[in-house]
Amino acid sequence: MSTTSVYGTGSGSTIDSLINQPAPTTIGNTTLGQNDFLKLLTTEMQNQDPTKPVDNTQMVAQLAQFSALQETTNLANAFQSFQSTFSVTQMAGFIGKSVTVESSSGGQNGGSLLSGIVGKIEVQNGKPYFTMTDSKGNVITDSRGNPALFAPTQIVTVG
Repeated sequence: MSTTSVYGTGSGSTIDSLINQPAPTTIGNTTLGQNDFLKLLTTEMQNQDPTKPVDNTQMVAQLAQFSALQETTNLANAFQSFQSTFSVTQMAGFIGKSVTVESSSGGQNGGSLLSGIVGKIEVQNGKPYFTMTDSKGNVITDSRGNPALFAPTQIVTVG
């Protein structure tokens, strides 16, 4: 398949080379997306040599590649959302159960062990965290007096 230069003959940049990169493509602080692709396509059409027009099949192929890339990105986002929802749902099953967690400071293996009852679940950046109450029913707090949040990966034992 031949490629057509975006900014005219000899520039070296092609829509094909941008499409065939993993999405999203990041250059510096900029992410190339659908609008960038359409701008490139428009520029390509405006700057094509009238004596050598772009092959319609090539343009359709480029649009199909971009569409497939966009759907793959949508699928990845949907899977990430599913994964987050599944993690929260799975963690909800621990509410009211006794767990032992490894805290993030001190003790053997870099942390000390804390036991308590799983309280509420909070979601931050798509990941579940939970609070715990001690044997007296008091919420376990961090050094600032806020309810301590624990990640499911910190659970050492259940029950």
